[in-house]
Amino acid sequence: MTEKDIEVLEQSALFSGIEAENISTMLGCLAARSREYDKDVYICSPGDRVKNVGIVLSGSVYVVNEDYWGNRSIVSKLGPADMFGESFSCAEEERIPIGVVTSEKSRILFIDYRKIITTCSSACVFHSGLIRNMVHILAKKNVLLMQKMEHITKRTTREKVLSFLSEQATKAGSGSFDIPFNRQELADYLSVDRSALSSELGRMRDEGILHFHKNHFELLKQ
Repeated sequence: MTEKDIEVLEQSALFSGIEAENISTMLGCLAARSREYDKDVYICSPGDRVKNVGIVLSGSVYVVNEDYWGNRSIVSKLGPADMFGESFSCAEEERIPIGVVTSEKSRILFIDYRKIITTCSSACVFHSGLIRNMVHILAKKNVLLMQKMEHITKRTTREKVLSFLSEQATKAGSGSFDIPFNRQELADYLSVDRSALSSELGRMRDEGILHFHKNHFELLKQ
């Protein structure tokens, strides 16, 4: 692992509160391994069994749902220091319902989930913190999924968009903010048609509800 990799892992929720030199020690104990992927490559596919937790070291990935006909919706987009696979590996699911695909050239660190939740003699001083961090991550991921459900269960495209943008503004602490999706990605995330999304955004702009340019939005007070 490079110094830059360790710096990324310091930002990861899994290693929160653990110093860089201790992370380096723990990676050997955890039998961590990294792998590079090109753009649009599936790291894991629907139907796979996942035993490892993945942490993005560089690049970014989508967590996606796909139906029988190949229609894809984005559950989330993850960047450096973000983690995936923890819920399904913990639950020991035989077949996962989602996939993880790279949105650009990416490098991923893999750790066997069982090594995270099982203490060992060489890293026991830090392992309790690792387990505590994992519990926090699982709880936070559950909250994020509930937030997405709040958006996509709205009845109309406008209601879905405004629900999402309101959440993003709250997170940014400002009515002017960037979102992590382009138009197609946002349509997939909200489970709406892209043309319907673009039309609705245009109408809301014309009505003075918001301004936007690419992925930058500004909500206007009425």
